Amino acid sequence: MSDAPAIEAVDLCKSFGRVLALDHLSLSIADGEYVAITGPSGCGKSTFLHLAAALDRPDSGSLRIHGVDVTQMHHADGYRRNKVGLVFQLHNLLPHLRALENVEVAMLGTGRHRAEQQARAHELLRAVDLDGREQRRPPELSGGERQRVAIARALANEPSILLADEPTGSLDSRSVEGVLDLLGHLRDRNTITIVVVTHDSRVAAAADRVIALEDGRVASSGIPNREVDLVPKGPEGRALRP
Repeated sequence: MSDAPAIEAVDLCKSFGRVLALDHLSLSIADGEYVAITGPSGCGKSTFLHLAAALDRPDSGSLRIHGVDVTQMHHADGYRRNKVGLVFQLHNLLPHLRALENVEVAMLGTGRHRAEQQARAHELLRAVDLDGREQRRPPELSGGERQRVAIARALANEPSILLADEPTGSLDSRSVEGVLDLLGHLRDRNTITIVVVTHDSRVAAAADRVIALEDGRVASSGIPNREVDLVPKGPEGRALRP
């Protein structure tokens, strides 16, 4: 792990019309840290994640990923392919492709031979406990299985940062536990930095640190209480309920 932050945001501002999504947001996430970002709907959680993935640009401010300001990137395809893995709530798998092929797709354009891509996809699907389901298409998998395929795909190119936007939002309790176990395993066995945007207190409680946003700014930051249901508090002690 490096002493430099994996992610460092300074005075990030982002508006959508008259709506101010991020209001001079500043935060830092250490290399190898597992962070949950929480807060009410519209507080800027997903906007921050999209900026970190270079899917959008801020109006002002800087956002450095391992020292590189991604807000200045004109062509971010290589960055998204090699540096960050993305997981979304609805998994965004290609329904006509098998699970194995959905993972292989992430490796197109990386220079890996087809045999290497296939071997890597098999390895990752085994790692997320989907051995034997490689040939099934997304409609033939459960919600939890589809999300695990999405996580395998996000890890295909060995990213240094995993960004997950509400990865358990559409899952049942058993599937949530499976995703939490997988994220915990990644934290314990790898040096990957994990940032999860979530409304789910179970997901937040599993993280190393919780950053609660409110009105586009950091309202609180600290270690979660794993013994009780986590409800982050704002600067006036008001609970930040979703």
